[in-house]
Amino acid sequence: MPAQVPNSLNNWWCPMDCEHAFMGFSYEITACQSLAQLKRDFSDIRNTFSSRYVRLYGACDNKGFYDNVIEAAWENTLGVHALIWFGFDGSNQWQSRRDALFQTLHNNPKAPFVTRVVQFGSEPLFDNVLSHQDLAAQVQQAKSALSDLQIPVTVSEMAYGYQERGGAQDVLDAIDLINVHMLPFFSQIATTGDAAWPIVLNDTNWFIQNGDGKKMYFDENGWPSQTSPGVQNNTPSAVASISSEYGYYKMLDSRCKDLKNAPRGGIGWFAHIYSDKQEPGYGIYDVNGNLKFPFRPRTSC
Repeated sequence: MPAQVPNSLNNWWCPMDCEHAFMGFSYEITACQSLAQLKRDFSDIRNTFSSRYVRLYGACDNKGFYDNVIEAAWENTLGVHALIWFGFDGSNQWQSRRDALFQTLHNNPKAPFVTRVVQFGSEPLFDNVLSHQDLAAQVQQAKSALSDLQIPVTVSEMAYGYQERGGAQDVLDAIDLINVHMLPFFSQIATTGDAAWPIVLNDTNWFIQNGDGKKMYFDENGWPSQTSPGVQNNTPSAVASISSEYGYYKMLDSRCKDLKNAPRGGIGWFAHIYSDKQEPGYGIYDVNGNLKFPFRPRTSC
């Protein structure tokens, strides 16, 4: 990063058309990590794994928390996929989270230089938090509110979330880019992570067919090493294991050129999630801070 915050966003970001392969990690913020912890983790994310982005997951409602995220990202040359978290309690707290985020984005001078996109999520269509018409309207309002900062807006959702709402074409039309949940472990035809490509391809093709050529990212994307109360397979053939989790990421690496052939320069993907401390089973690190398997994914092909 430069010594001083630039005066303009002109030519600040690399074009999304050149982004593909491994992007970075989903990173859960429910623990409201301290600034020091954010800096340590973001340094690891950037320097150990050559990540370009952190995609936030969950919510911390402490005042000033996103300012800390911005500072940690700036210090470690990372972009952020910010998130307006709906949660699972059916409350309207997402509205205050939206307003607080937008206030920070406008008031923190560094915010537009690390915030690559704002997402509505996670899986608001699947969880029926809002009707697809209301969600599309929220996206349009957010795009207007953030237009002076040149921050695009999207929805963090899986293909089925759109499909069960009749395709929710109004949402697909409203968003600036497509952030896809790719969690093939839950498929009715799932087996092991290394064999998940047909499931990945099926959902990818649906978005290609209905997404009007928009840029795509797999943001909540991975395979679990263990089940938990919130992570249960939908078929006995779906295997949750460390080798299956590792196999999934190796499979994505082996399909780098296939993913690169998608619209707008290809699909970039995130690993969900940084640590098992944040979400059991999905982490690259286990609860003791040890890598569960060698992880050095390709950042281009």
